[in-house]
Amino acid sequence: MTVESVIDLLISRGLVDESQRDETIAAAYGSEHDITYAVEEMGILQRDQLFQLVAQDIGGEFYDLTDFEPAQQVLRAVPGGTAKLYQCFPIQFLDHGLQVAIANPLDPQNLEELGFSLNQQIIPAVAPPEQIAALIEKFYYGGSTGAGENKGPAGESDALASIRAEVAALANEDLEEESNSAPIIRYVDLVLYQAIKEKASDVHFEPFEDDFKIRYRVDGALYEMAPPPQHLKQAIISRIKVMSSLNIAETRLPQDGRITKEINGQPIDMRVSTLPTIFGESVVLRVLDRSNVNLNLEMLNLPAETYEYIVDTIEKPNGIFICTGPTGAGKTTTLYACLRKINTEDAKLLTAEDPVEYDMDGIMQVPINESIGLNFGRVLRAFLRQDPDRILVGEMRDLETAQIAIQASLTGHLVLSTLHTNDAPGAVTRLIDMGCEPFLVAATLEGVLGQRLLRRICPDCRVAYKPSAAVLKQLGLTASDIGGKEFFTGQGCNACNDTGYRGRQGLFELLDMSNPIRDLIAQRAATVVLKQKAQELGMRTLREDGLRNIFEGITTIEEVLKYT
Repeated sequence: MTVESVIDLLISRGLVDESQRDETIAAAYGSEHDITYAVEEMGILQRDQLFQLVAQDIGGEFYDLTDFEPAQQVLRAVPGGTAKLYQCFPIQFLDHGLQVAIANPLDPQNLEELGFSLNQQIIPAVAPPEQIAALIEKFYYGGSTGAGENKGPAGESDALASIRAEVAALANEDLEEESNSAPIIRYVDLVLYQAIKEKASDVHFEPFEDDFKIRYRVDGALYEMAPPPQHLKQAIISRIKVMSSLNIAETRLPQDGRITKEINGQPIDMRVSTLPTIFGESVVLRVLDRSNVNLNLEMLNLPAETYEYIVDTIEKPNGIFICTGPTGAGKTTTLYACLRKINTEDAKLLTAEDPVEYDMDGIMQVPINESIGLNFGRVLRAFLRQDPDRILVGEMRDLETAQIAIQASLTGHLVLSTLHTNDAPGAVTRLIDMGCEPFLVAATLEGVLGQRLLRRICPDCRVAYKPSAAVLKQLGLTASDIGGKEFFTGQGCNACNDTGYRGRQGLFELLDMSNPIRDLIAQRAATVVLKQKAQELGMRTLREDGLRNIFEGITTIEEVLKYT
Protein backbone atom coordinates (compact mmCIF):
# COMPACT_ATOMS: atom_id res chain seq x y z
CA MET A 1 0.00 0.00 0.00
CA THR A 2 1.32 3.45 -0.84
CA VAL A 3 1.79 6.10 1.82
CA GLU A 4 -0.60 8.53 0.08
CA SER A 5 -3.44 5.99 -0.32
CA VAL A 6 -3.28 5.00 3.36
CA ILE A 7 -3.13 8.63 4.56
CA ASP A 8 -6.15 9.47 2.33
CA LEU A 9 -8.07 6.59 3.95
CA LEU A 10 -7.14 7.72 7.47
CA ILE A 11 -8.23 11.31 6.69
CA SER A 12 -11.55 10.11 5.22
CA ARG A 13 -12.22 8.19 8.47
CA GLY A 14 -11.34 11.18 10.66
CA LEU A 15 -8.30 9.48 12.20
CA VAL A 16 -5.94 12.12 10.80
CA ASP A 17 -6.78 15.77 10.26
CA GLU A 18 -6.40 17.25 6.77
CA SER A 19 -4.09 19.93 8.20
CA GLN A 20 -1.75 17.14 9.42
CA ARG A 21 -1.46 15.50 5.96
CA ASP A 22 2.01 16.78 5.04
CA GLU A 23 3.38 16.18 8.54
CA THR A 24 2.01 12.60 8.61
CA ILE A 25 3.32 11.80 5.10
CA ALA A 26 6.76 13.12 6.08
CA ALA A 27 6.77 11.00 9.25
CA ALA A 28 5.72 7.89 7.26
CA TYR A 29 8.50 8.37 4.71
CA GLY A 30 10.94 9.01 7.57
CA SER A 31 10.10 5.66 9.17
CA GLU A 32 12.35 2.67 8.60
CA HIS A 33 9.28 0.48 8.06
CA ASP A 34 6.47 0.43 5.51
CA ILE A 35 3.32 2.51 5.98
CA THR A 36 1.45 -0.23 7.87
CA TYR A 37 4.13 -0.27 10.60
CA ALA A 38 4.56 3.52 10.47
CA VAL A 39 0.87 4.08 11.31
CA GLU A 40 1.34 1.92 14.41
CA GLU A 41 4.57 3.75 15.38
CA MET A 42 2.77 7.11 15.11
CA GLY A 43 0.11 5.85 17.53
CA ILE A 44 -2.74 6.27 15.03
CA LEU A 45 -3.87 2.59 14.76
CA GLN A 46 -2.61 -0.87 15.57
CA ARG A 47 -1.36 -2.66 12.45
CA ASP A 48 -4.16 -5.29 12.50
CA GLN A 49 -6.72 -2.49 12.95
CA LEU A 50 -5.34 -0.76 9.83
CA PHE A 51 -5.73 -3.97 7.81
CA GLN A 52 -9.31 -4.31 9.08
CA LEU A 53 -9.99 -0.69 8.09
CA VAL A 54 -8.60 -1.26 4.58
CA ALA A 55 -10.68 -4.44 4.20
CA GLN A 56 -13.78 -2.52 5.28
CA ASP A 57 -12.97 0.24 2.77
CA ILE A 58 -12.68 -2.13 -0.21
CA GLY A 59 -15.59 -4.32 0.89
CA GLY A 60 -13.30 -7.33 1.34
CA GLU A 61 -11.93 -9.51 4.13
CA PHE A 62 -8.76 -9.47 6.25
CA TYR A 63 -6.82 -12.74 6.55
CA ASP A 64 -3.97 -13.90 8.75
CA LEU A 65 -2.18 -16.25 6.32
CA THR A 66 0.45 -17.57 8.72
CA ASP A 67 -0.39 -21.27 8.22
CA PHE A 68 -2.44 -20.95 5.04
CA GLU A 69 -2.41 -23.91 2.60
CA PRO A 70 -4.07 -23.18 -0.77
CA ALA A 71 -5.95 -25.79 -2.83
CA GLN A 72 -4.00 -26.86 -5.93
CA GLN A 73 -6.82 -25.72 -8.26
CA VAL A 74 -6.74 -22.26 -6.66
CA LEU A 75 -2.94 -22.10 -6.82
CA ARG A 76 -2.99 -22.90 -10.56
CA ALA A 77 -5.37 -19.99 -11.19
CA VAL A 78 -2.54 -17.46 -10.70
CA PRO A 79 0.83 -18.13 -12.41
CA GLY A 80 3.97 -17.50 -10.40
CA GLY A 81 5.13 -14.60 -12.57
CA THR A 82 1.79 -12.83 -12.14
CA ALA A 83 1.76 -13.42 -8.37
CA LYS A 84 5.24 -11.92 -8.02
CA LEU A 85 4.55 -8.97 -10.33
CA TYR A 86 1.36 -7.91 -8.51
CA GLN A 87 2.40 -9.21 -5.05
CA CYS A 88 -0.78 -11.20 -4.70
CA PHE A 89 -1.77 -14.71 -3.59
CA PRO A 90 -4.96 -16.65 -4.44
CA ILE A 91 -7.21 -17.58 -1.50
CA GLN A 92 -10.28 -19.34 -2.90
CA PHE A 93 -12.87 -19.43 -5.67
CA LEU A 94 -16.16 -17.73 -4.74
CA ASP A 95 -19.44 -17.71 -6.68
CA HIS A 96 -18.60 -14.47 -8.47
CA GLY A 97 -14.84 -14.67 -8.93
CA LEU A 98 -11.39 -15.46 -7.52
CA GLN A 99 -10.55 -14.09 -4.08
CA VAL A 100 -6.97 -12.81 -4.00
CA ALA A 101 -4.95 -11.35 -1.14
CA ILE A 102 -3.05 -8.41 -2.60
CA ALA A 103 -0.36 -6.25 -1.03
CA ASN A 104 -1.78 -3.04 -2.51
CA PRO A 105 -5.59 -3.43 -2.49
CA LEU A 106 -6.21 0.35 -2.47
CA ASP A 107 -4.94 0.75 -6.07
CA PRO A 108 -7.92 0.15 -8.46
CA GLN A 109 -5.67 0.12 -11.56
CA ASN A 110 -3.59 -2.64 -10.01
CA LEU A 111 -6.73 -4.74 -9.46
CA GLU A 112 -7.97 -3.97 -12.97
CA GLU A 113 -4.71 -5.07 -14.56
CA LEU A 114 -4.58 -8.24 -12.45
CA GLY A 115 -8.11 -9.18 -13.49
CA PHE A 116 -7.28 -8.54 -17.14
CA SER A 117 -4.08 -10.60 -17.07
CA LEU A 118 -5.88 -13.55 -15.45
CA ASN A 119 -9.14 -13.10 -17.37
CA GLN A 120 -10.91 -13.44 -14.02
CA GLN A 121 -13.23 -11.38 -11.83
CA ILE A 122 -10.97 -10.47 -8.90
CA ILE A 123 -12.36 -10.19 -5.34
CA PRO A 124 -9.62 -8.41 -3.35
CA ALA A 125 -8.71 -9.42 0.19
CA VAL A 126 -6.24 -7.91 2.69
CA ALA A 127 -3.28 -9.67 4.35
CA PRO A 128 0.07 -8.53 5.75
CA PRO A 129 2.44 -7.94 2.79
CA GLU A 130 5.23 -10.01 4.31
CA GLN A 131 2.88 -13.02 4.56
CA ILE A 132 1.90 -12.65 0.89
CA ALA A 133 5.57 -12.46 -0.14
CA ALA A 134 6.41 -15.55 1.95
CA LEU A 135 3.57 -17.58 0.42
CA ILE A 136 4.64 -16.61 -3.13
CA GLU A 137 8.19 -17.71 -2.37
CA LYS A 138 7.08 -20.96 -0.73
CA PHE A 139 4.47 -22.19 -3.19
CA TYR A 140 5.70 -20.76 -6.49
CA TYR A 141 9.48 -20.62 -6.15
CA GLY A 142 10.24 -23.04 -3.31
CA GLY A 143 9.82 -26.13 -5.52
CA SER A 144 7.38 -27.79 -3.09
CA THR A 145 4.44 -27.95 -5.49
CA GLY A 146 5.75 -27.21 -8.95
CA ALA A 147 2.89 -24.80 -9.42
CA GLY A 148 5.21 -22.24 -10.90
CA GLU A 149 5.64 -24.47 -13.93
CA ASN A 150 2.13 -24.00 -15.26
CA LYS A 151 1.76 -24.63 -18.98
CA GLY A 152 -0.89 -23.81 -21.58
CA PRO A 153 -3.18 -20.91 -20.65
CA ALA A 154 -1.17 -20.21 -17.48
CA GLY A 155 1.86 -19.63 -19.69
CA GLU A 156 -0.12 -17.04 -21.61
CA SER A 157 -0.91 -15.24 -18.36
CA ASP A 158 2.76 -15.29 -17.39
CA ALA A 159 3.60 -13.83 -20.80
CA LEU A 160 1.02 -11.10 -20.30
CA ALA A 161 2.37 -10.41 -16.82
CA SER A 162 5.89 -9.91 -18.18
CA ILE A 163 4.52 -7.66 -20.93
CA ARG A 164 2.76 -5.53 -18.33
CA ALA A 165 5.98 -5.21 -16.34
CA GLU A 166 7.74 -3.84 -19.42
CA VAL A 167 4.80 -1.61 -20.38
CA ALA A 168 4.85 -0.10 -16.89
CA ALA A 169 8.28 1.27 -17.74
CA LEU A 170 6.78 3.01 -20.76
CA ALA A 171 3.92 4.58 -18.81
CA ASN A 172 5.45 8.04 -18.71
CA GLU A 173 6.68 7.99 -22.31
CA ASP A 174 4.84 8.88 -25.49
CA LEU A 175 3.17 5.52 -26.03
CA GLU A 176 2.28 6.34 -29.61
CA GLU A 177 5.99 6.47 -30.41
CA GLU A 178 6.43 3.22 -28.48
CA SER A 179 3.89 1.34 -30.64
CA ASN A 180 6.75 -0.68 -32.12
CA SER A 181 8.25 -1.57 -28.73
CA ALA A 182 8.52 -5.25 -27.83
CA PRO A 183 5.95 -5.28 -24.98
CA ILE A 184 3.25 -3.56 -27.04
CA ILE A 185 3.91 -5.87 -30.00
CA ARG A 186 3.62 -8.96 -27.81
CA TYR A 187 0.54 -7.62 -26.06
CA VAL A 188 -1.38 -7.01 -29.31
CA ASP A 189 -0.23 -10.37 -30.66
CA LEU A 190 -1.60 -12.05 -27.53
CA VAL A 191 -5.00 -10.37 -27.97
CA LEU A 192 -5.13 -11.45 -31.64
CA TYR A 193 -4.01 -14.97 -30.73
CA GLN A 194 -6.86 -15.22 -28.21
CA ALA A 195 -9.34 -14.02 -30.85
CA ILE A 196 -8.22 -16.69 -33.32
CA LYS A 197 -8.30 -19.33 -30.58
CA GLU A 198 -11.91 -18.37 -29.75
CA LYS A 199 -12.80 -18.49 -33.48
CA ALA A 200 -13.89 -14.84 -33.42
CA SER A 201 -15.09 -13.29 -36.68
CA ASP A 202 -14.45 -9.70 -35.50
CA VAL A 203 -12.36 -7.98 -32.82
CA HIS A 204 -13.56 -4.58 -31.55
CA PHE A 205 -11.25 -2.07 -29.82
CA GLU A 206 -13.53 0.59 -28.31
CA PRO A 207 -12.35 3.73 -26.46
CA PHE A 208 -14.62 5.32 -23.87
CA GLU A 209 -14.12 8.16 -21.41
CA ASP A 210 -13.03 6.01 -18.46
CA ASP A 211 -12.12 2.67 -20.00
CA PHE A 212 -11.01 0.87 -23.14
CA LYS A 213 -12.97 -2.21 -24.14
CA ILE A 214 -12.01 -5.19 -26.27
CA ARG A 215 -14.84 -7.35 -27.56
CA TYR A 216 -14.88 -10.49 -29.73
CA ARG A 217 -17.74 -11.53 -32.00
CA VAL A 218 -18.10 -15.31 -31.85
CA ASP A 219 -20.87 -17.06 -33.81
CA GLY A 220 -22.59 -13.73 -34.37
CA ALA A 221 -22.70 -12.64 -30.69
CA LEU A 222 -20.37 -10.14 -28.98
CA TYR A 223 -18.43 -11.12 -25.86
CA GLU A 224 -16.41 -8.66 -23.79
CA MET A 225 -12.90 -9.43 -22.56
CA ALA A 226 -11.63 -8.09 -19.26
CA PRO A 227 -10.78 -4.47 -20.14
CA PRO A 228 -7.12 -3.57 -20.70
CA PRO A 229 -5.51 -0.74 -18.73
CA GLN A 230 -6.69 2.66 -19.92
CA HIS A 231 -3.16 4.00 -20.44
CA LEU A 232 -2.48 1.35 -23.11
CA LYS A 233 -5.26 2.67 -25.37
CA GLN A 234 -3.20 4.83 -27.72
CA ALA A 235 -0.31 2.36 -27.91
CA ILE A 236 -2.62 -0.56 -28.81
CA ILE A 237 -4.43 1.38 -31.53
CA SER A 238 -1.16 2.75 -32.91
CA ARG A 239 0.32 -0.74 -33.04
CA ILE A 240 -2.66 -2.04 -35.03
CA LYS A 241 -2.36 0.90 -37.44
CA VAL A 242 1.34 0.17 -37.91
CA MET A 243 0.57 -3.51 -38.62
CA SER A 244 -2.04 -2.55 -41.23
CA SER A 245 0.13 0.16 -42.89
CA LEU A 246 -2.21 3.00 -41.91
CA ASN A 247 -1.26 6.58 -41.14
CA ILE A 248 -0.64 6.82 -37.37
CA ALA A 249 -0.69 10.62 -37.42
CA GLU A 250 -4.16 10.79 -39.04
CA THR A 251 -6.74 10.36 -36.28
CA ARG A 252 -9.50 12.59 -37.69
CA LEU A 253 -10.57 10.47 -40.68
CA PRO A 254 -11.70 6.84 -41.04
CA GLN A 255 -9.05 4.54 -42.54
CA ASP A 256 -9.11 1.02 -43.97
CA GLY A 257 -6.25 -1.43 -44.08
CA ARG A 258 -5.32 -5.08 -43.95
CA ILE A 259 -3.13 -7.30 -41.75
CA THR A 260 -1.61 -10.54 -43.00
CA LYS A 261 0.02 -12.43 -40.17
CA GLU A 262 0.88 -15.94 -39.08
CA ILE A 263 -0.75 -16.74 -35.74
CA ASN A 264 -0.32 -20.10 -34.04
CA GLY A 265 1.22 -21.54 -37.20
CA GLN A 266 -1.60 -20.57 -39.56
CA PRO A 267 -1.82 -17.60 -41.96
CA ILE A 268 -4.53 -15.13 -40.93
CA ASP A 269 -5.90 -12.18 -42.89
CA MET A 270 -7.60 -9.34 -41.03
CA ARG A 271 -9.44 -6.40 -42.55
CA VAL A 272 -8.91 -3.27 -40.42
CA SER A 273 -11.28 -0.31 -40.12
CA THR A 274 -10.68 2.77 -37.94
CA LEU A 275 -13.32 5.30 -36.93
CA PRO A 276 -12.65 8.60 -35.09
CA THR A 277 -14.84 9.01 -31.96
CA ILE A 278 -14.92 11.65 -29.23
CA PHE A 279 -12.67 9.53 -26.97
CA GLY A 280 -10.21 8.27 -29.59
CA GLU A 281 -10.19 5.93 -32.54
CA SER A 282 -12.41 2.86 -32.57
CA VAL A 283 -10.84 -0.05 -34.46
CA VAL A 284 -12.58 -3.16 -35.79
CA LEU A 285 -10.70 -6.14 -37.21
CA ARG A 286 -12.63 -8.55 -39.44
CA VAL A 287 -10.93 -11.94 -39.21
CA LEU A 288 -10.92 -13.53 -42.65
CA ASP A 289 -10.80 -17.27 -42.06
CA ARG A 290 -8.85 -18.80 -44.94
CA SER A 291 -10.50 -22.17 -44.24
CA ASN A 292 -13.65 -20.65 -45.76
CA VAL A 293 -11.85 -20.42 -49.10
CA ASN A 294 -11.56 -24.18 -49.11
CA LEU A 295 -15.25 -24.71 -48.44
CA ASN A 296 -16.99 -27.00 -50.87
CA LEU A 297 -20.59 -26.28 -51.82
CA GLU A 298 -21.37 -29.70 -50.32
CA MET A 299 -20.19 -28.50 -46.88
CA LEU A 300 -22.75 -25.68 -46.58
CA ASN A 301 -25.52 -28.09 -45.48
CA LEU A 302 -27.85 -26.88 -48.25
CA PRO A 303 -31.19 -28.69 -48.66
CA ALA A 304 -30.76 -31.35 -51.39
CA GLU A 305 -33.04 -29.70 -53.97
CA THR A 306 -31.43 -26.27 -53.37
CA TYR A 307 -27.94 -27.73 -53.82
CA GLU A 308 -28.89 -29.38 -57.12
CA TYR A 309 -30.50 -26.19 -58.44
CA ILE A 310 -27.44 -24.07 -57.57
CA VAL A 311 -25.03 -26.55 -59.19
CA ASP A 312 -27.16 -26.59 -62.38
CA THR A 313 -27.35 -22.77 -62.40
CA ILE A 314 -23.64 -22.00 -61.89
CA GLU A 315 -22.68 -24.42 -64.66
CA LYS A 316 -24.85 -22.61 -67.21
CA PRO A 317 -22.98 -20.65 -69.90
CA ASN A 318 -24.79 -17.39 -69.16
CA GLY A 319 -27.27 -15.76 -66.79
CA ILE A 320 -27.21 -14.05 -63.39
CA PHE A 321 -27.22 -15.82 -60.02
CA ILE A 322 -27.75 -13.60 -56.97
CA CYS A 323 -27.11 -14.36 -53.30
CA THR A 324 -29.03 -12.04 -50.97
CA GLY A 325 -29.30 -11.31 -47.27
CA PRO A 326 -28.09 -8.81 -44.63
CA THR A 327 -24.45 -8.14 -43.74
CA GLY A 328 -22.87 -11.18 -42.11
CA ALA A 329 -25.34 -13.67 -43.60
CA GLY A 330 -22.59 -15.71 -45.30
CA LYS A 331 -23.21 -14.52 -48.87
CA THR A 332 -19.50 -14.23 -49.69
CA THR A 333 -18.80 -17.71 -48.31
CA THR A 334 -21.56 -19.19 -50.49
CA LEU A 335 -20.33 -17.44 -53.65
CA TYR A 336 -16.70 -18.46 -52.98
CA ALA A 337 -17.90 -22.07 -52.65
CA CYS A 338 -19.69 -21.64 -56.00
CA LEU A 339 -16.51 -20.24 -57.59
CA ARG A 340 -14.51 -23.15 -56.27
CA LYS A 341 -17.00 -25.54 -57.88
CA ILE A 342 -16.66 -23.94 -61.33
CA ASN A 343 -12.94 -23.01 -61.14
CA THR A 344 -11.66 -25.36 -63.84
CA GLU A 345 -8.77 -25.12 -66.29
CA ASP A 346 -11.09 -24.55 -69.25
CA ALA A 347 -12.83 -21.49 -67.71
CA LYS A 348 -11.63 -17.90 -67.17
CA LEU A 349 -12.94 -16.46 -63.88
CA LEU A 350 -12.77 -12.77 -62.91
CA THR A 351 -13.95 -11.12 -59.68
CA ALA A 352 -14.51 -7.48 -58.70
CA GLU A 353 -14.63 -7.12 -54.91
CA ASP A 354 -14.63 -4.33 -52.34
CA PRO A 355 -12.28 -5.39 -50.87
CA VAL A 356 -10.88 -8.75 -52.01
CA GLU A 357 -11.46 -10.88 -48.91
CA TYR A 358 -9.66 -14.10 -49.87
CA ASP A 359 -7.16 -14.82 -52.61
CA MET A 360 -8.06 -17.90 -54.67
CA ASP A 361 -5.70 -19.77 -56.99
CA GLY A 362 -6.61 -19.67 -60.69
CA ILE A 363 -8.94 -16.65 -60.40
CA MET A 364 -8.16 -13.06 -61.42
CA GLN A 365 -9.35 -10.85 -58.53
CA VAL A 366 -9.63 -7.05 -58.78
CA PRO A 367 -10.04 -4.80 -55.71
CA ILE A 368 -12.42 -1.86 -56.09
CA ASN A 369 -10.85 1.54 -55.30
CA GLU A 370 -13.44 4.33 -55.36
CA SER A 371 -10.86 6.99 -54.41
CA ILE A 372 -9.22 6.72 -57.86
CA GLY A 373 -12.46 6.12 -59.77
CA LEU A 374 -12.06 2.34 -59.98
CA ASN A 375 -15.68 1.43 -59.26
CA PHE A 376 -17.69 -1.70 -60.09
CA GLY A 377 -18.97 -0.25 -63.36
CA ARG A 378 -15.53 0.63 -64.66
CA VAL A 379 -14.06 -2.75 -63.68
CA LEU A 380 -16.96 -4.64 -65.27
CA ARG A 381 -16.56 -2.80 -68.56
CA ALA A 382 -12.89 -3.77 -68.54
CA PHE A 383 -13.83 -7.38 -67.69
CA LEU A 384 -15.84 -7.71 -70.90
CA ARG A 385 -12.63 -7.10 -72.88
CA GLN A 386 -10.73 -9.78 -70.91
CA ASP A 387 -12.53 -12.77 -72.49
CA PRO A 388 -14.04 -14.15 -69.24
CA ASP A 389 -16.41 -17.11 -68.87
CA ARG A 390 -17.67 -16.35 -65.37
CA ILE A 391 -17.69 -13.06 -63.45
CA LEU A 392 -18.21 -12.38 -59.75
CA VAL A 393 -19.43 -8.87 -58.86
CA GLY A 394 -19.02 -8.29 -55.13
CA GLU A 395 -22.25 -6.29 -54.89
CA MET A 396 -24.76 -4.70 -57.25
CA ARG A 397 -24.88 -1.27 -55.62
CA ASP A 398 -26.21 0.93 -58.42
CA LEU A 399 -27.94 0.98 -61.79
CA GLU A 400 -24.68 1.18 -63.76
CA THR A 401 -23.31 -2.03 -62.18
CA ALA A 402 -26.62 -3.88 -62.60
CA GLN A 403 -26.96 -2.83 -66.25
CA ILE A 404 -23.42 -3.96 -67.14
CA ALA A 405 -24.03 -7.27 -65.32
CA ILE A 406 -27.19 -7.76 -67.42
CA GLN A 407 -25.25 -6.84 -70.56
CA ALA A 408 -22.52 -9.35 -69.64
CA SER A 409 -25.14 -12.03 -69.13
CA LEU A 410 -26.80 -11.30 -72.48
CA THR A 411 -23.43 -11.55 -74.27
CA GLY A 412 -22.71 -15.04 -73.00
CA HIS A 413 -21.22 -14.74 -69.51
CA LEU A 414 -22.34 -16.18 -66.19
CA VAL A 415 -22.51 -13.45 -63.50
CA LEU A 416 -22.56 -14.13 -59.74
CA SER A 417 -23.35 -11.28 -57.36
CA THR A 418 -24.91 -10.21 -54.05
CA LEU A 419 -27.67 -7.84 -52.96
CA HIS A 420 -28.79 -6.65 -49.53
CA THR A 421 -32.49 -7.55 -49.34
CA ASN A 422 -34.58 -9.30 -46.70
CA ASP A 423 -35.60 -12.27 -48.86
CA ALA A 424 -35.09 -13.81 -52.29
CA PRO A 425 -38.14 -12.28 -54.08
CA GLY A 426 -37.07 -8.84 -52.75
CA ALA A 427 -33.92 -9.00 -54.90
CA VAL A 428 -36.01 -8.91 -58.10
CA THR A 429 -37.93 -5.84 -56.97
CA ARG A 430 -34.67 -4.14 -55.89
CA LEU A 431 -33.17 -4.51 -59.39
CA ILE A 432 -36.30 -3.04 -61.00
CA ASP A 433 -36.39 -0.20 -58.44
CA MET A 434 -32.77 0.61 -59.36
CA GLY A 435 -33.94 1.24 -62.92
CA CYS A 436 -33.33 -2.10 -64.67
CA GLU A 437 -35.90 -2.99 -67.32
CA PRO A 438 -38.22 -5.76 -66.01
CA PHE A 439 -38.06 -7.73 -69.28
CA LEU A 440 -34.24 -7.79 -69.08
CA VAL A 441 -34.31 -8.93 -65.44
CA ALA A 442 -36.79 -11.67 -66.37
CA ALA A 443 -34.63 -12.78 -69.31
CA THR A 444 -31.27 -12.90 -67.52
CA LEU A 445 -31.93 -13.86 -63.89
CA GLU A 446 -31.42 -17.61 -63.32
CA GLY A 447 -31.96 -17.84 -59.57
CA VAL A 448 -31.89 -15.95 -56.26
CA LEU A 449 -30.69 -17.52 -53.01
CA GLY A 450 -31.77 -15.75 -49.82
CA GLN A 451 -29.86 -16.72 -46.69
CA ARG A 452 -29.21 -16.11 -43.00
CA LEU A 453 -26.66 -17.43 -40.51
CA LEU A 454 -27.80 -18.65 -37.12
CA ARG A 455 -26.07 -20.44 -34.25
CA ARG A 456 -26.00 -24.22 -33.93
CA ILE A 457 -26.79 -25.96 -30.64
CA CYS A 458 -23.62 -27.17 -28.90
CA PRO A 459 -23.51 -30.96 -29.39
CA ASP A 460 -21.84 -31.47 -26.00
CA CYS A 461 -24.69 -30.00 -23.92
CA ARG A 462 -27.74 -30.49 -26.19
CA VAL A 463 -30.88 -31.57 -24.32
CA ALA A 464 -34.52 -32.06 -25.32
CA TYR A 465 -37.22 -29.84 -23.83
CA LYS A 466 -40.87 -28.97 -24.32
CA PRO A 467 -41.54 -25.39 -25.53
CA SER A 468 -44.53 -23.45 -24.24
CA ALA A 469 -47.69 -22.92 -26.28
CA ALA A 470 -46.88 -19.18 -26.50
CA VAL A 471 -43.49 -19.86 -28.14
CA LEU A 472 -45.06 -22.34 -30.57
CA LYS A 473 -47.65 -19.70 -31.46
CA GLN A 474 -44.84 -17.29 -32.42
CA LEU A 475 -43.64 -19.94 -34.87
CA GLY A 476 -47.17 -20.32 -36.22
CA LEU A 477 -47.46 -23.87 -34.88
CA THR A 478 -49.99 -25.69 -32.73
CA ALA A 479 -49.58 -28.81 -30.61
CA SER A 480 -51.24 -30.87 -33.37
CA ASP A 481 -48.77 -29.52 -35.97
CA ILE A 482 -45.70 -30.76 -34.11
CA GLY A 483 -47.05 -34.22 -33.30
CA GLY A 484 -44.31 -36.19 -31.56
CA LYS A 485 -41.41 -34.01 -32.76
CA GLU A 486 -38.71 -33.14 -30.23
CA PHE A 487 -37.24 -29.69 -29.57
CA PHE A 488 -33.69 -29.13 -28.32
CA THR A 489 -31.65 -26.46 -26.58
CA GLY A 490 -28.11 -26.11 -25.20
CA GLN A 491 -27.62 -26.09 -21.42
CA GLY A 492 -24.20 -24.46 -21.62
CA CYS A 493 -20.81 -26.10 -20.99
CA ASN A 494 -17.07 -25.36 -21.13
CA ALA A 495 -16.89 -26.28 -24.81
CA CYS A 496 -19.30 -23.47 -25.76
CA ASN A 497 -18.37 -20.94 -23.01
CA ASP A 498 -21.74 -21.61 -21.34
CA THR A 499 -23.68 -20.13 -24.27
CA GLY A 500 -25.36 -23.36 -25.39
CA TYR A 501 -24.25 -22.67 -29.00
CA ARG A 502 -21.19 -23.67 -31.03
CA GLY A 503 -20.70 -22.99 -34.74
CA ARG A 504 -23.22 -21.63 -37.23
CA GLN A 505 -25.66 -22.97 -39.78
CA GLY A 506 -27.18 -21.35 -42.86
CA LEU A 507 -30.89 -20.90 -43.56
CA PHE A 508 -31.74 -20.83 -47.26
CA GLU A 509 -34.61 -19.64 -49.46
CA LEU A 510 -34.34 -20.32 -53.20
CA LEU A 511 -36.37 -18.43 -55.81
CA ASP A 512 -36.60 -20.72 -58.85
CA MET A 513 -36.89 -18.65 -62.04
CA SER A 514 -39.71 -20.66 -63.60
CA ASN A 515 -41.81 -19.29 -66.48
CA PRO A 516 -44.71 -18.12 -64.23
CA ILE A 517 -42.20 -16.14 -62.11
CA ARG A 518 -40.57 -14.61 -65.23
CA ASP A 519 -44.02 -13.51 -66.45
CA LEU A 520 -44.75 -11.79 -63.14
CA ILE A 521 -41.36 -10.03 -63.20
CA ALA A 522 -42.01 -8.73 -66.72
CA GLN A 523 -45.35 -7.35 -65.42
CA ARG A 524 -43.57 -5.49 -62.57
CA ALA A 525 -45.36 -7.60 -59.93
CA ALA A 526 -44.86 -6.55 -56.29
CA THR A 527 -42.56 -8.55 -53.99
CA VAL A 528 -45.50 -10.01 -52.05
CA VAL A 529 -47.09 -11.29 -55.27
CA LEU A 530 -43.81 -12.88 -56.36
CA LYS A 531 -43.42 -14.51 -52.97
CA GLN A 532 -46.94 -15.91 -52.94
CA LYS A 533 -46.54 -17.36 -56.42
CA ALA A 534 -43.12 -18.83 -55.56
CA GLN A 535 -44.58 -20.50 -52.46
CA GLU A 536 -47.41 -21.93 -54.56
CA LEU A 537 -44.75 -23.38 -56.86
CA GLY A 538 -42.91 -24.99 -53.92
CA MET A 539 -40.44 -22.38 -52.61
CA ARG A 540 -39.40 -23.11 -49.02
CA THR A 541 -39.17 -19.80 -47.13
CA LEU A 542 -36.46 -18.90 -44.60
CA ARG A 543 -38.92 -19.56 -41.75
CA GLU A 544 -39.81 -22.99 -43.16
CA ASP A 545 -36.13 -23.86 -43.54
CA GLY A 546 -35.69 -22.68 -39.96
CA LEU A 547 -38.39 -25.13 -38.82
CA ARG A 548 -36.54 -27.92 -40.66
CA ASN A 549 -33.38 -27.07 -38.70
CA ILE A 550 -35.33 -26.95 -35.41
CA PHE A 551 -36.90 -30.38 -35.97
CA GLU A 552 -33.51 -31.85 -36.95
CA GLY A 553 -32.08 -30.61 -33.63
CA ILE A 554 -29.58 -28.28 -35.31
CA THR A 555 -30.75 -24.99 -33.79
CA THR A 556 -33.23 -23.51 -31.32
CA ILE A 557 -36.61 -21.84 -31.66
CA GLU A 558 -35.12 -18.57 -30.31
CA GLU A 559 -32.51 -18.40 -33.07
CA VAL A 560 -35.06 -19.00 -35.83
CA LEU A 561 -37.43 -16.36 -34.40
CA LYS A 562 -34.53 -13.91 -34.15
CA TYR A 563 -33.41 -14.23 -37.78
CA THR A 564 -36.64 -14.91 -39.73
